[in-house]
Amino acid sequence: MARSKNTRLVSHIDCPGGGQVWVDGRTLYIGHMREPTGTTIVDVSDPKNPVQLARVNLPPGWHSHKVRVANDIMVVNHERQGKDGDASFGGGLGIYDVSRPAQPELVCKWRTAGKGVHRYDFDGRYAYISPTAEGYIGNIMMILDLKDPAHPEEVGRWWIPGQWQAGGEPYPWDNGPAPRCHHPMRLGDRLYVSYWHHGYHILDIADMSKPKVLASGNTSPAFPHPTHTCLPIPQALKGRKVMVVADEDVAKLWPSAPAFTWIYDITNERCPVPISTFQVEGLDPDGAPQPPMMGCHQPSERFKGTIIPFAWFAKGLRILDIADPFAPREVAYYEADAPSGFALASSNDVTIDDRGLCYLVDRQRGVDIIETSVL
Repeated sequence: MARSKNTRLVSHIDCPGGGQVWVDGRTLYIGHMREPTGTTIVDVSDPKNPVQLARVNLPPGWHSHKVRVANDIMVVNHERQGKDGDASFGGGLGIYDVSRPAQPELVCKWRTAGKGVHRYDFDGRYAYISPTAEGYIGNIMMILDLKDPAHPEEVGRWWIPGQWQAGGEPYPWDNGPAPRCHHPMRLGDRLYVSYWHHGYHILDIADMSKPKVLASGNTSPAFPHPTHTCLPIPQALKGRKVMVVADEDVAKLWPSAPAFTWIYDITNERCPVPISTFQVEGLDPDGAPQPPMMGCHQPSERFKGTIIPFAWFAKGLRILDIADPFAPREVAYYEADAPSGFALASSNDVTIDDRGLCYLVDRQRGVDIIETSVL
């Protein structure tokens, strides 16, 4: 039986393989990471009775498991999955007009070299993306201007020195994990960039054409989990400027206990300091190694005040209150049952809407719409 605290299941959308969910108004967008890949668009005006409106499919070997929508523009990633995909399709972004969600219209496909784009942020004008690019090793950070969605223009890029192979930069990581930009997120004129096993980077993008690094840090030498998301908090907490950093419980550099989330004090943004962590109670009883995909995955990029929902892989939805950033506390949770044929749940992403509903996607079973008393 599912377990919950301060939450209630409203309904379920059966769509296995989901990667990311996003809500715009009363429309839910679901990106799929497994076959059949593509994007599902659902009307959630009545959350008890969601209705599928449309489906955008991708060819085999490619997926668009990430999706963001703003100003009637839907941006999905095109990323190679495995080695069998038709190379002529190519990696990049699919940019759609969804002013009529039931009839999404492709505006353009923006192409990049290599595997394609992984994760990104989109504010309705600029997309902050993590593409592979010609001449570079691994994913880099790039800013695209979508003022004219039919003609995206690159306005800036940044990478860790050593990635630009074509530029003759010496590559110092032959005996370690390759650098890989994972997820840029913007707040004001700063970009908070997770870089997988190469930690986090805070960039000044007041001049988008020339991003400047202000601070970098990496916990991977001591903790083997990759850095997934760096989520800046817009308001001060206890007089401090705060950044939530989620490590993902996959791709561990060595066997370890499950991944968790960090909270950093970035009041002095050139010297970020970790001030607390959070792990689901009982998940790490003794520090012994456990299988991957037990612990933390990522926080919701949308949250209310100091209440942040998290997707916690095998432990479902966890909702934290970080009003005291030195002592985050869990105020609600929802743990779905594992689907038939699977030992554990696999909660992959969560977002919220203006009604306070949570949309929790499981890689194996679809999306749960969850009501909670704390949002």
